[in-house]
Amino acid sequence: MNTVPFESGAASAAPQRRRGGRLAKQASRSAETALSLGAIRAGLPGGAYKPLSLQDIEAIHATALEILETIGFAQAIPTGAEAMIRAGAVMGEDGRIRFPRALVEDTIARANRDFTLFGKIPDADIHPRGTNVHFATAGAAVHMVDLETRSYRESTLRDLYDAVRLADALDNIHLIQRPLVARDIADTVDFDVNTAYVGLVGTRKHYGTSFSNAESVPKTLELAHMVAGGEEAWRARPFLSMSCCFVVPPLKFAEDACAAMEAAIHGGMPILLLSAGQAGATAPAPLAGAVAQAVAEVLGGLVYVNAVRPGHPAIFGPWPFVSDLRSGAMSGGSGEQGLLSAACAQMGQFYRLPCGSAAGMTDAKLPDMQAGYERGMTGVMAGAAGLNIVYEAAGMYASLLGFSLDSMIIDNDCLGAAMRVVRGIEVNEDTLSLDTIRSVCLDGPGHYLGHTQTLAVMQTEYLYPEIGDRTSPKEWEERGRPDLLEQAIARRKAILESHFPAHVTPDLDARLRAAANILLPRS
Repeated sequence: MNTVPFESGAASAAPQRRRGGRLAKQASRSAETALSLGAIRAGLPGGAYKPLSLQDIEAIHATALEILETIGFAQAIPTGAEAMIRAGAVMGEDGRIRFPRALVEDTIARANRDFTLFGKIPDADIHPRGTNVHFATAGAAVHMVDLETRSYRESTLRDLYDAVRLADALDNIHLIQRPLVARDIADTVDFDVNTAYVGLVGTRKHYGTSFSNAESVPKTLELAHMVAGGEEAWRARPFLSMSCCFVVPPLKFAEDACAAMEAAIHGGMPILLLSAGQAGATAPAPLAGAVAQAVAEVLGGLVYVNAVRPGHPAIFGPWPFVSDLRSGAMSGGSGEQGLLSAACAQMGQFYRLPCGSAAGMTDAKLPDMQAGYERGMTGVMAGAAGLNIVYEAAGMYASLLGFSLDSMIIDNDCLGAAMRVVRGIEVNEDTLSLDTIRSVCLDGPGHYLGHTQTLAVMQTEYLYPEIGDRTSPKEWEERGRPDLLEQAIARRKAILESHFPAHVTPDLDARLRAAANILLPRS
């Protein structure tokens, strides 16, 4: 971790005492802060954790440019190749698209880096820029983790709808990307449209969806226009984005995904450019090489997007994953995964691009100690590095194969604690508390319990878990030994029984269902 050098003379600059009503003013300011912010909020700036030095970052950047200029991408679809060549890319005799350095650097300089990911309501908007941190769901889990039976089963569309509604109700999940797949839908267009539908009706937050092919995009956009109140309103505030695995690592375009991406771009949908190589399998085993390849792949995607539509909103999404090289299994809860995601955050900051990567998942099969330390460790690393969007941050188990609704309740506490770490410690004349210490020690009772300052900062300086237990063993016994998982299950049931976002009226929902083959039963 990089640290700020000690500045000579700083220690001798003692804070000066202010006279006359200072404590009352301090309490007033703290109370106002408590009402508006509390201890945490979406978009707090991180960036204190820096596993890469500036020299490291520049070396990764140079390597990425070399990869793009000399190796390039295979399997470009004709429309994409035409757009990229028109922008300045070169098609080689071997069929690979290569990107001159000047083209990549010019694209980075011109890219849209100041866009909003809109919610269905303005209060749900997020601003992924600088080192602002947000936590999100994501993934394509094929199983549900049932904590009541401690077993796995196939995931369904109803599970996805419940996951979206639950995430909508949890304060520390700031946006929602599809975390699981509806295995009860076989047709690819129905699959894509219904996946988008549950995000349109189930949450007021921004929702990220995926498309199997381009055919699904127009039907999804038709539904989005209806929810927005028309195409013009949609284009002004696009509240649905496309999570696009446009590349098959190493360095091959994914043809169906690219066709869908082009359709989404033309339809005004923001794009998450996602490269998900697995170190030691589809990306180099050294962590630096895995980051360099992922950065190169996403920069190639950035050229692609801007060649199709200059300035289109696109999230820089290098997601290098980790393999356990003994078995080849994914190890998403490892310390190496946290390092990779933090390094990708630094690369995003280097380019000044909105950046998202993955952290907070676990290889554990159930919410146990392994799940806790893996999720907490990697989530804090990514957040402290200033990653704009930390995807996969809630509910994911078994190396992304399983998803747990109940765990989202626990994870909401975990993410809150991580965000409190991201916020850090504010050091100023008020927080240094010299007058308070003087008053307590010289004129007061010798403790800070009940002091005006203590009461004033209870909500602004400290975060309190919703279901985490901080009672003494005696109190815990007296309360019947409450179990964390049992409390999470009860909380999940209570939310899902009552939480139905009302931004889509029954009449609008009926029109959505008439416009598409919606397979989710009416609630």
